[in-house]
Amino acid sequence: MQLGLVGLGRMGANMVRRLQRGGHKCTVFDLNAENVKKLVSEGAGGASSLEDLVKQLSKPRVFWEMVPSGKPN
Repeated sequence: MQLGLVGLGRMGANMVRRLQRGGHKCTVFDLNAENVKKLVSEGAGGASSLEDLVKQLSKPRVFWEMVPSGKPN
């Protein structure tokens, strides 16, 4: 399965790792580009924006969002 994941904090990043170990293809985005870069080095696809993430996924697109409540940092 191909998934787009948004939010690569502790929970989101570990979810990407688990999904990839299970054979899923993950493309990731986070407001912190360093979080994206780290997971790209571990085999995920990286996106530079939400729009870029959408463009990289095949239809039907599946997104998983892991973000805390409140204003973005």
